[in-house]
Amino acid sequence: MNVLDELAGGLVVSCQPLPDEPDDPMRDTYVQARVAAAVVRGGAVAVRVNGPDDVRAVRAAVDVPVIGLHKYGTGDVFITPTAGHALDVAAAGAQVVAVDATDRPRPDGRTFADTVRAIREQTDALVLADVSTTAEGVAAVEAGADAVATTLSGYTPASPPTDGPDLGLVARLAALLPVPVLAEGRYRSTEQIGRAFTAGAHAVVMGNAVTSPLWITRRLVPATPRAARTRQ
Repeated sequence: MNVLDELAGGLVVSCQPLPDEPDDPMRDTYVQARVAAAVVRGGAVAVRVNGPDDVRAVRAAVDVPVIGLHKYGTGDVFITPTAGHALDVAAAGAQVVAVDATDRPRPDGRTFADTVRAIREQTDALVLADVSTTAEGVAAVEAGADAVATTLSGYTPASPPTDGPDLGLVARLAALLPVPVLAEGRYRSTEQIGRAFTAGAHAVVMGNAVTSPLWITRRLVPATPRAARTRQ
């Protein structure tokens, strides 16, 4: 049994400030640790956290698995883009490290398989492959990934954008892969969560719809009369 087994049938909550909002007031290590503690109290079976500092603080605040990543740079591959970033996140205490597993070029010139190998050789962390297509998921498992997440569906040239989650990708990966499949990306309702589990998801990851007051408020404000008057 490993930490991924603890996620089975549960909700994982991503506790991160908005990446494209440098002035997001939630961009604070103490705040993110408190957010993580709150969602765990609410029933989250694990949390997904960005950056070594936040991983370290959250790991000290919760007793559930921490999926760590490091969003860095402005290139196509920015979710734990190098082996060095992956090792930093693992050293900070993440039991699972999420890594972009697409076939796009990485800043350090390594392949995803090279990054998996570095994590294996130097840490005890498991590897979660963030993918956007079925082929990427299959290749990630062949490269040694312990689990696959649909995080990048709709955000790469290989996967067209959609308003809601990519349930079809969840179903295809769950049918093909011998490892857990995490449904992630634009999950915003209990109905979508249920459909993901029906499609075969091992766990469902929700982020902004739970943990970002800025993102939530921006989605609600357009429904107000004041916003309607502003648009006129």
